[in-house]
Amino acid sequence: MSRYCLELLAIQKGLLMMTTNALPSTSGKGRLITLWFLSGLGALAFIAAGASKLAGVAGMVALFDKVGLGQWFRYFTGILELAAGIGLLTSRYAFYAAVLLAIIMVSAIIAHVTVLGSSPAAPVVLFALTGMIAYLRKP
Repeated sequence: MSRYCLELLAIQKGLLMMTTNALPSTSGKGRLITLWFLSGLGALAFIAAGASKLAGVAGMVALFDKVGLGQWFRYFTGILELAAGIGLLTSRYAFYAAVLLAIIMVSAIIAHVTVLGSSPAAPVVLFALTGMIAYLRKP
């Protein structure tokens, strides 16, 4: 029986019925595929970024020189990004990895706007990606 028919029956019998137009939360195969696609994309991006920081790519060395916190901070950030990128691929730690990466991206946005004077487009996109993963993986 459709929702409309149930409402009509309730009205005819004098029952008070409350309805909502909210969509039910999706918990199907499509949601799972989307979640794994986003997690894989994020993992690929952060593992690559973390590896380039740890490998000492010239662009990353120059970027962290400009930030002014020293090269230890490049290694620290690289380790966090690499570990959290791997964490995105494990169901048990994906939520926490996504939250950690979102915090790192907020810091990157602030650094790009205030210190580096460059476009924060990449950190904003990665923040949105990690935010979606954290939301979909919330315990």
